[in-house]
Amino acid sequence: MPYIEPEVLQQARQVDLLSYLQTNEPENLVRISGNNYCTRDHDSLKISNGKWHWFSRGIGGASALDYLIKVRDYTLPQAVEAVVGPGSVTPFPRVQTSVKKEPKKLLMPELEKYPYQAKRYLKNRGIHPVIIDYCIDHSLLFETAGYHNAVFVGYDTNGIARYAAMRGTSSKYKSEVTGSDKHFSFQITATPDAEHVHLFEAAIDLLSYATLELYEGRDWKRDALLSLAGVFQTKRENVVPVALKQYLEDYPEITTIHLHLDNDEVGQGAAAGIIGGLSGKYTVLDEPPDPGFKDMNDQLMSRVGIRKKEEYAR
Repeated sequence: MPYIEPEVLQQARQVDLLSYLQTNEPENLVRISGNNYCTRDHDSLKISNGKWHWFSRGIGGASALDYLIKVRDYTLPQAVEAVVGPGSVTPFPRVQTSVKKEPKKLLMPELEKYPYQAKRYLKNRGIHPVIIDYCIDHSLLFETAGYHNAVFVGYDTNGIARYAAMRGTSSKYKSEVTGSDKHFSFQITATPDAEHVHLFEAAIDLLSYATLELYEGRDWKRDALLSLAGVFQTKRENVVPVALKQYLEDYPEITTIHLHLDNDEVGQGAAAGIIGGLSGKYTVLDEPPDPGFKDMNDQLMSRVGIRKKEEYAR
């Protein structure tokens, strides 16, 4: 039976939902006005003044713990680990043998047999058909059957799908599939023994960089490409995103990290955190989009002469 130390439970109860989402799921937050928010997953779930209320279900609470248990159907131990971190809940009674944590179960939505609309959407954002087809052929890109969202899937080293980001093909909608684990975000690692990895905030930016490499006549699969599943602003220094930590653990051959994060305060703050956190361990090169471009997709669309539509803005 899992055991939670009283001080750990108290620590978890003190984390409000807004702080939790800003740290762990910033892409799931939608600012309504001032300090009032809702979530992309549930637009009737409002967050304000340190509390939250899901109006369509008539439930609410104050802490992130309440939210994970009432909305996400987590058990108390699962919710505590999500808020405080892995290892905060221990087996009881305690034994010396190690207990392997069961991975989250990725609950993929119903998918189309072929992602026609997702493919058209990516072409409209300048992504080269060769790269789109590569993603489809390697089960990295799908399309939901209901709303025709593009789905970008991340796998662990055993080839098991562990993460999936959804992006609206006709709107600004962005979310993650239930059960997604950010440790295993969208990536292209065609060369497993690659010594260089290139980092991006989102899958679209990753594919945009690959397209630019292709246009320059370079082998776009030579180095590893990794999306961080979004970055966030933090007051802590030297923060390394969990997706990057996991990747470096899984691929110890990596010696050099290239940062292609957005040309804004959040992106460059995240870049500074990575550089500080990995200083002396890896060669970290800050290579943001060219001046005048917010992200790699902006740069690509300018390169191919496509005007960015309002609904594509991030």
